[in-house]
Amino acid sequence: MKTFKLISLLFLVILSTSLHAQIKIQVQCDKSDWNYLLGEKVQFSYQISDNGKPIKASNIKYQIGEEKLTPSNSGTLNETSGKLSAEGMSKAGFLRCIITADVDGKSFKGLATAAFEAEKIQPTIPYPSDFNDFWKNNIQKAREIPLDIKMDLIAEKSTNKVNVYHISFQNDHIGSRMYGVLVVPKKAGKFPAILNVPGAGTRPYAGDFGFVEEEIITLQIGIHGIPVNLPANLYTEMAAGPLSGYPFIHMHNKDQYYYKRVYLGCVKAIDFIFALEQFDGKNVAVSGGSQGGALAIVTAALDDRIVTLRSLYPALSDVTGYLATRAGGWPHIFDSYNGPHFNKPENRETMSYYDVVNFARNIKVPGLYSWGYNDETCPGTSMYAAYNVIQAPKELKIYKETGHFTVPAQGEDYKTWMLEKLKQPNN
Repeated sequence: MKTFKLISLLFLVILSTSLHAQIKIQVQCDKSDWNYLLGEKVQFSYQISDNGKPIKASNIKYQIGEEKLTPSNSGTLNETSGKLSAEGMSKAGFLRCIITADVDGKSFKGLATAAFEAEKIQPTIPYPSDFNDFWKNNIQKAREIPLDIKMDLIAEKSTNKVNVYHISFQNDHIGSRMYGVLVVPKKAGKFPAILNVPGAGTRPYAGDFGFVEEEIITLQIGIHGIPVNLPANLYTEMAAGPLSGYPFIHMHNKDQYYYKRVYLGCVKAIDFIFALEQFDGKNVAVSGGSQGGALAIVTAALDDRIVTLRSLYPALSDVTGYLATRAGGWPHIFDSYNGPHFNKPENRETMSYYDVVNFARNIKVPGLYSWGYNDETCPGTSMYAAYNVIQAPKELKIYKETGHFTVPAQGEDYKTWMLEKLKQPNN
């Protein structure tokens, strides 16, 4: 009887969770593509529903304003569906409507973000006169440090088609190492390669097996100089301890900033790929999302051997946007929360050497870029500030309703793009 009651209770918990998962606040713009001209009015519509059917809700609130800034209009609503009109923006950017409500004691949120001539957004971050020399000199110094490659076969992950290795190589000084997982075809021959650079955080990595059938080498790296095959709890402890707030570490000095070894390590990862006997010596790409989207742009700008890149919702883009009263990029160094502590001349100077915008200016190879208008982690304003300065061939895939995540179609875009660029008949 006790077992039956326990099973019944678990069933009710699962059923309740499932039912709540169907509750949704849907917010839309009155234009299907969510794109508006400067000064054009926008009408937001919203509906609170359970599995598509209207539902009662309480504490319904709205706020409308430029993304990541204090809303210019806010209030409460009495109806679970309706429309809200807003004046258009007089400058290029994004206007966001957020609806929140409570249903059965749980809080829910929905949003829609209208774009106002985003292609006209220009960066706020200054471009240092010695930017290229700074990175050229540091790359040269890093390459004076031998790679000292180490590769350990991961037998349980290897298959009849690929060998999988936990690898490491020396980075920017003796003893400083980068770690990753290499997936390489077993068959004889020479193959293209993709460097996968990681999103923010501290975690283990299992390798990228998405191109096994296409016979493309993949190297997935971590950035923190620690093995990527440790127990998961150790990364959680490091994230709460020595690596807590790592994007802010030593920001006061451009020669000591945390991301210096990260950016150099990405270039050394390309050196590692070129040292592989299975690599075809020519066709190498770089790909990542969020922090990885930033690193993809940075790596392609710093290493002219890369033939193409893919960047999803790139972070670290136009971080000084907040100082111009608009959204800046993750990690939001100069927003209203972090700004009072970090808005100092030395920090602003450092970030001008590390902001993705200034690397985007130097991109020379074709790139695939993709994000959504509802991204609350990497604001559209910051991403367009980087994208708009790219002069190389570029393709932007917008999935407007997405936030800081990907959908299957973006994965399909990625695979199609990479196969076309890395395995063209004349390659």
